[in-house]
Amino acid sequence: MKKAFVQSLIEILPKNSGRDVFGHVSVRHQGGRHKRMYRHVDWKRDKDGVTAKVAEISYDPNRSADVALLVYQDGDKRYILAPLGLKVNDTVVSGANIDAKVGNSLPLGSIPVGTLIHNLEIKPGRGGQMVRSAGNAAVVLAKDGELIQVKLPSGETRVFDARCKATVGQVGNEEWKNRVIGKAGRSRHMGRRPAVRGVAMNPRSHPHGGGEGKSGIGMKSPKSPWGKRTLGKKTRKLRKYSDRSIVGRRK
Repeated sequence: MKKAFVQSLIEILPKNSGRDVFGHVSVRHQGGRHKRMYRHVDWKRDKDGVTAKVAEISYDPNRSADVALLVYQDGDKRYILAPLGLKVNDTVVSGANIDAKVGNSLPLGSIPVGTLIHNLEIKPGRGGQMVRSAGNAAVVLAKDGELIQVKLPSGETRVFDARCKATVGQVGNEEWKNRVIGKAGRSRHMGRRPAVRGVAMNPRSHPHGGGEGKSGIGMKSPKSPWGKRTLGKKTRKLRKYSDRSIVGRRK
């Protein structure tokens, strides 16, 4: 049975096929995907104190996680990421003085240590920006006044403001990483065009090209088509704004 859209929460996602405003290819290997409807997800969860019922959990072609449709007591409808264990007809709510159960959204200062969370804000009120892909979860490690230590899925430990909101639970659809594309046509429907190996090109087209037969890349480390090293070279800025928030680097 096909699930109905909530018209106020969807729109057609425009195609750009990897082109910039001048029509030049800025991202390679994109184009030809199937038409998609974009679901507007409520990243902020700012309807505090109003209980919502889960009307349905559905597939979203724009992300790895599924989405859940919430119907609030006042009739408002919103999409959220569907956490693991959330079912149709369950009730969720957001606010400061509520239970830390799956699907509820709370400030970090109100979430017990050791709780799994997702849809985490970087700055209070901005909306969830971290831990949003299928199967991911962060853990609240420790509290020190208005600063909360959170261990992210990458293994990195960061400090967040206690007012930053997060949703309790692990993002659902954890089997997404085990999917098998199966055929070239499915990749094309997803908007992925074929990619040619650098070693199969001539040396004018790629640094890996040239040579007699299968001669390998012919250099110490692989490079991009524009000659930049692609493995082992650190690309993070030396003085990034978030450095002061990082307590422990990822492994």
